[in-house]
Amino acid sequence: MTTTFRRSPLALAILGLLEDGPLHPYAMQQLIKKWGKDQVVNVEQRATLYKMITRLAEAGLIRAHATSKDQQYPERTSYEVTDAGRAAARQWMGEILAVPRNEYPEFPAALSFLPMLSPESTLEHLERRRAALRERLAVREEMIGRLDGFDVPRVSLLETEYLRAVVAAELRWLDEVIAGLTDGSIAWSREQFAAVAAQWT
Repeated sequence: MTTTFRRSPLALAILGLLEDGPLHPYAMQQLIKKWGKDQVVNVEQRATLYKMITRLAEAGLIRAHATSKDQQYPERTSYEVTDAGRAAARQWMGEILAVPRNEYPEFPAALSFLPMLSPESTLEHLERRRAALRERLAVREEMIGRLDGFDVPRVSLLETEYLRAVVAAELRWLDEVIAGLTDGSIAWSREQFAAVAAQWT
């Protein structure tokens, strides 16, 4: 069984959470944050979560399970995954794990237009990025380190390990680029690129 529903990290997270039983949206959001999955799934805006739940329900991948109300909270609807939702989640997992996808992140796009800036300005921006990434790497290391001594299956840490590896690799690359910008081995000028552009017109 296949689905034409457009997958997303949030849709996958909802289906994955409901594998263990019905949940209401607030509980989904809190579990994603508690388990550190908000590193890879954006749940900052609860409205976005509710919209995705509505779309998944309309597509028949989840359905309302029960509605509850008590004095402390407004009425809450819990949802459960359908057989179609389970099949879709497994289809998506297979596709995501097996097939690399060009996701068009912003940073490489900005790198492709660096001639808009001067080398000096670029150096300043990249040094700020490097400092931010060093802080992010320290956070990832701390998250993994906090679990030392606990009997936590490694599979539950793989996304954090992956993100740590990606940040560490980017930092190594940034160090090389910043060194090149500093010693002048990476340099350019607007005039240089105007001359190159003139050859193509």
